[in-house]
Amino acid sequence: MRDMVCRGLLLMLHRGGEIELPEVRQVSLNPFVQRDKPQPVLIDVTPLTCALADIRPLSFQQVRRTSDEPLFNSLMEQHHYLGYEQPVGEHLKYLVWADCSGKPRPIACMAWSSAPRHLGSRDRHIGWSSEARRRNIRLVAYNTRFLILPWVEVPHLASHILGRIANSLSDDWEQLYGHPVYFAETFIDPGRFRGTCYRAANWKLLGLTTGRGKDSISKRPNRSIKEVLGYPLTPRFRELLSQS
Repeated sequence: MRDMVCRGLLLMLHRGGEIELPEVRQVSLNPFVQRDKPQPVLIDVTPLTCALADIRPLSFQQVRRTSDEPLFNSLMEQHHYLGYEQPVGEHLKYLVWADCSGKPRPIACMAWSSAPRHLGSRDRHIGWSSEARRRNIRLVAYNTRFLILPWVEVPHLASHILGRIANSLSDDWEQLYGHPVYFAETFIDPGRFRGTCYRAANWKLLGLTTGRGKDSISKRPNRSIKEVLGYPLTPRFRELLSQS
């Protein structure tokens, strides 16, 4: 029943130099690792430069498990600097549409997934116990990708999208997975971004990552240190997340 967990532990010990495993005899295709990249989708790329009021109200579409999910995947692969990455576990995908002269156009994409299990600055901010964290980590959502399409230049658009998403994220999560989420978090690489739109949408700086990643087996940083920003989706988030 725990075969894959034991294999994973042995592989982690091997990579850490604690044991030496035999040579690999067969390499099998893992469709969850070796995926075909999303194919390009042709859309209107006419520059959109206007005031936010000119394109409001925006339409927000949760496209996970819908026919528009390939469009989301394609736009992320083509235009996000990190490309598209297939989320693991519970996750939602949003397309944001603007009505331009009677013709709907996608202008932004946002991806959410399950939160990292251990995140010191977030855990201290919430104040939950280890037991409560293990039980309730599924009630925290992690913003993995946020993309404003490169031909869209609309002041205050990004912070407006963040505010709108915050109002519907928990209900959308519950509709798909049967439970709400009470807190949202994201990482900002300060070497690339300042996180201005998050701060304008009242997200709070919680602290910094350690730079070790979730699978690190040492205490040495192996990646860039990022800022951790968080946003409560309900005023009672601490009470709800701390329940054992």
